[in-house]
Amino acid sequence: MYRTLFSLVLSKLDPERAHHLAFLVIRALPALGLGGLVRRFTAPDPSLAVEALGLRFASPFGVAAGFDKDGEAVLGLGDLGFGHVEVGTITALPQPGNDRPRLFRLIPDRAVINRMGFNNHGAGDAANRLLRVRRAAHRPVLGVNIGKSRVVAVEDATQDYLTSARALAPVADYLVVNVSSPNTPGLRGLQELELLAPLLSAVKAVAGATPLLVKIAPDLTDEQVEKIAGLAVELGLAGIIATNTTISRDGLVTDPAVVDAAGAGGLSGAPLAARSLEVLRLIRAHVPAELCVISVGGVETAEDVQQRLDAGATLVQGYTAFLYRGPLWARQINRGLLRLRRALVEA
Repeated sequence: MYRTLFSLVLSKLDPERAHHLAFLVIRALPALGLGGLVRRFTAPDPSLAVEALGLRFASPFGVAAGFDKDGEAVLGLGDLGFGHVEVGTITALPQPGNDRPRLFRLIPDRAVINRMGFNNHGAGDAANRLLRVRRAAHRPVLGVNIGKSRVVAVEDATQDYLTSARALAPVADYLVVNVSSPNTPGLRGLQELELLAPLLSAVKAVAGATPLLVKIAPDLTDEQVEKIAGLAVELGLAGIIATNTTISRDGLVTDPAVVDAAGAGGLSGAPLAARSLEVLRLIRAHVPAELCVISVGGVETAEDVQQRLDAGATLVQGYTAFLYRGPLWARQINRGLLRLRRALVEA
């Protein structure tokens, strides 16, 4: 049914408008008192639960940052069966993001190009909202992803991140430093070790008992990935999220004119899968087993999720396939994981 709806209606709408329409429905589920009813249909089987970061995740599968930028639909997403929701990216200062259009579908590739530019209402606004989310009786694990405010110079980035960390670490189950979006000028340069080490050390000190992770780009070289993995261990971070979107356009089957018309931005979806998996395996080979590694990029099916778990991921996130699979995507993943595990036991 959703495939037909997408083909006939949603694919014809502006992608950002279609996202907002779906978002309104998801956000409304708990407000309308429908959360309990939906959870009866979507709740993950207890056998899928994962212990990580000192927390219990009802499922290893969650929503990546970018879908819920301000933490407005956390409870609704949890009702749909996601084990965790990572909100953001949130910046210290409110900002509108880049000019529209800024979100583009590459349907033949089951991919998306975005240059949203961290559009959000700021850390203070989000902190107040997420405090209420944390008090909810039924909620998923809550991750908060923070980034640099666009108007802040790179040399002043640490203080900007610290402003967000002070506001948001107390309301987060885990905190993520995002230095890997291609849509904020200068941000990816913070992945250089001489800049990244003091930034992460400062944020970790402010985060206190809240687990801190760092999110990296797929466009790093293998050597850079290995060095950041070593830095995460050296600094005592709780984990690494790999990976963000890519600036590469290699291997796409979408008409090149359509790709060129979309312009700059981060590519996500199926074309990212191979590199994301490579980076996951590289990180896992260089960090202790207890370090949390969250894999994201090109994940669409239960088989994809299980492949990441088998490759050493602690948890797995998705976002882009939500556009193509619809609101029951998490349920499909969770049911599929259960089926795969039962088949393995019976084999």
